[in-house]
Amino acid sequence: MPPDLDHWLDQPQIRVRHRREADATPAELWRAAQSVRLGDARRLGRLIRLRIPGLSPELCFDEMFRAPPFNVLVDTEHTLVSGLVGRIWTIRRDYPRLDSPQEFRSWSQHGTVRVLFANWVEPGHAAGRAALVSETRVQAVDRRGRLGLTAVRPLIASSHQLISREGIQAALRVLAEIQHAPPPKPADADADAGSISQADGA
Repeated sequence: MPPDLDHWLDQPQIRVRHRREADATPAELWRAAQSVRLGDARRLGRLIRLRIPGLSPELCFDEMFRAPPFNVLVDTEHTLVSGLVGRIWTIRRDYPRLDSPQEFRSWSQHGTVRVLFANWVEPGHAAGRAALVSETRVQAVDRRGRLGLTAVRPLIASSHQLISREGIQAALRVLAEIQHAPPPKPADADADAGSISQADGA
C-alpha cells in the first residue's frame, strides 16, 4: 500500500508526483533507487547542492533524506517519507531540525512551509513489474509562508521534471546494471565457511 501522505500534509499548495514502471521485483527496484547518488542526476543534484550547501555528489539520495535538515517520518521496507520545515526560498540554510515526526505534523512557525518528500515502490500494472513513485508536497503555514513560496514556485515548476528525467531514470539505469551483472564466481568451501562464520559473529 502507498504511504498515507495526507496524514502528514493534507492541504499542499504544491504537489508533484512521478511514477515509472520497470520489469523488476519491488526489492530490486527499491535497492536500485537507494543507490542513486546526487552526482548520478547531474542537474537535479547540482540544484539540491545549491539549496543545501555542503552535500557531496557521492551522497546517495537515500542517505540525504535520512539526515538533517531532513527528518524521517516513515521508514518501511520499500518506503521512505521525509519532511523538511523552514524558509526554503532563502539563500541561507534556514531549515530547523525537528525532534520527532509528530513535530512535523504540528509545525506552525510563522512565515515558513512544510515540505514532504515521499519515495516508494508499489506493484506495477502487470505481473512481474514494479513502479517507483516519487511525490513532493509543499504547504505554507500562513500567509507569510505562502508569499515566500511564491518566490520559489517558478523554480519548482521548471525543475520538477528533473525528478523523472534524471532521478528516477538514474534508478532505472542502476536497475539495468543489477539485472545484467554477471553472476558471482563460485568460491571454494573454505572461503564460504569463513564468510558465514564472520556473518554469524557480526
